[in-house]
This record gives sequence, structure tokens and C-alpha cells, in this order.
Amino acid sequence: MNAPDRRSGLPGLALDPNDHIPLAPGAALLCGFALPRADELFADLQGVLEAAPLRYMVTPGGFRMSVAMSNCGSVGWVTDETGYRYDVVDPQGGRCWPALPASFVEVARGAAAAAGYRDFMPDACLVGRYVPGARLTLHQDRNEHDLEQPVVSISLGLPAVFLFGGAKRAIKPARIPLTHGDVVVWGGPARLHYHGVSNLADGLHPLVGRCRFNLSLRRAG
Repeated sequence: MNAPDRRSGLPGLALDPNDHIPLAPGAALLCGFALPRADELFADLQGVLEAAPLRYMVTPGGFRMSVAMSNCGSVGWVTDETGYRYDVVDPQGGRCWPALPASFVEVARGAAAAAGYRDFMPDACLVGRYVPGARLTLHQDRNEHDLEQPVVSISLGLPAVFLFGGAKRAIKPARIPLTHGDVVVWGGPARLHYHGVSNLADGLHPLVGRCRFNLSLRRAG
């Protein structure tokens, strides 16, 4: 399963920032979809992180994740020795998670509609900060109650390589180059496809700095 690199000179080249590139049935890359509102998204993100600071979560197996995370919305995704789950309370502060910014919701709904999911209404956003060397191993997003709704993933900052596989972990994933403002949407037959992010390369982004942020919006409740 190999996706074309839209920034190479290979056949299938796509230079238009509004291109929608199919990744699999039910999944698409929307090139530059969030760019018009990237500054607003990043500014709103700062408010979220002031209320719910980033932290390095630990998996039930005791593994410290290399991606720093936080949440906003009516529920937030957490992991600890008791397992993976969504919780209405931030265990680090004992308070409810900050509300979803309107910019997050509007961009996510627009991207979902552009990918064919016109009724998407997110209630949660998992925020991930990648510094050089950070990665996310292949996994499925399956803790959400409503698996009929897609996942919308917004990239801000340094470029990354998104790994998008199949319904089984053994399926070799495609390597999808992502840059600032790109959005990936997957749902329907691709909703439980394995996915991850390769080790982030070093660099400096003019807006975000020496890191990449991922805003992953879902319907969790």
C-alpha cells in the first residue's frame, strides 16, 4: 500500500494545496486544508494548554510515551496502569478538560464534510506534541463509543511522516508526508485502520518552533 508523495516529481504529483488524496476507502489526505486558519488554531491551542498542560502519559504496560499529550472537549483520552479510556476529568488537575475551541470544531467539521462525512460533530480533541525523535507506534483508535464517526487529524508545525496501514497490524503501512496545515480524515471502512507517526526529524517551524502539534478530533462520547 504505497501513497504517492505529492511533493516529489513522481507520477500522481499533486501541487494544489486544496488537493484531496485518497489513502484508502473512507480515508483521505486534504492537503493544506487547515492553512487558512493555522494561526488561529495555534493561538487557540495555547489557551487549551494553559488550562490543561502537556504531559507524558504512561501506558498500562509501563511505557512512557514519547509524545507529550493533553486534551480538550467534554472528555479526554488518558492512559495509566488501569488502561486506556476517556474521562471527563483531567487526572493531573482534577478539573474538567477545557472546552473545544470553535476553530478546532469548524476546521474539523469542514474537513470531515470535504471527505464525505457531513454529520461529524466532535466532542473531544487529543493534542499531541512531537519533538525531534518522538514517534507514535502503530495503533487503532477504538476507545470511542461511536465508531461510525471519523477521526480528523490536523497537523501544525514541522513536517512528519504519517503511517497509515490496514485493519491488521501486519499490513505494511503507507508512508504519508504531512506538512503544516494538512488534514487527514479516516472513517467508514478505514475507521479501525492501524496508524502512527515515524520519528520526527529535527527542524524549526516559523510559527510552531522546534516541534509538531497534532490535533486529533473525535466523537468519543
